[in-house]
Amino acid sequence: MAVDEAIAEAAAAGAVPPTLRFYRWQLPTVSIGRFQKLADVDETGIAALGYDLVRRATGGRAILHVDELTYSVAGPIAEPHMSGGVMDAYMRFSNALLSGLTSLGLRAEKAGARARVGRELSAACFEMPSAYEITAGGRKLMGSAQSRRKGYVLQHGSLPLWGDVTRLVEVLSLTFDAKERLRRQLRRQAITLAEALKLPPDSERLDFLRVAAAMADGFASALDQSLEPGALSADELRRSAKLIRIRYADPAWTRQR
Repeated sequence: MAVDEAIAEAAAAGAVPPTLRFYRWQLPTVSIGRFQKLADVDETGIAALGYDLVRRATGGRAILHVDELTYSVAGPIAEPHMSGGVMDAYMRFSNALLSGLTSLGLRAEKAGARARVGRELSAACFEMPSAYEITAGGRKLMGSAQSRRKGYVLQHGSLPLWGDVTRLVEVLSLTFDAKERLRRQLRRQAITLAEALKLPPDSERLDFLRVAAAMADGFASALDQSLEPGALSADELRRSAKLIRIRYADPAWTRQR
């Protein structure tokens, strides 16, 4: 999370170009949205399972990051692909994600512009798609969230490669009956890439690097951009280290709501 924010700040300052990043998590981690209540998740249960917990800089609801590909895209707010409103950039990036999934052999779709997350939904991100989020066979495949501040746009997204889409439920602050209802709902409404492609989890087509390369190609094609591999600058490394200290590893940040 700190690295994504450091890249976004550097891009806004013109020190680095707009950046597309793919990564995975060393430990299973529950991330909660920037404005989400900490009480939505069970901190004791998260710790008991050996999961990490972090608050994102972007909005949205809780996600369990495990067996997945996470992407982030960051750049100055004046950059043409990020200009306009939140939904304008969302639509462009959704088209890029669809292009990448198509190259993986998946016929996916994006939710309509009028799709919205209502207050009656749970704390789980993958319960229902919101506007322009990616679905497969009518079920939510990718969740994304965006932040616009300090002159930059930062968008995060999660692509579950395989595994049980209901695992997050165990660490939500819900009654037993509510957890069971949400598990049934998630099984109906969410899907992994493996299930969408009807592949076993150990399929080479689900290899993290292979999927990341396909998604990068999708961004390059849909946005008509030439992508070049890059590494974090010394300034980005220093800034991310500071952000870890003052924000993402600081209980005050996690517990602010």
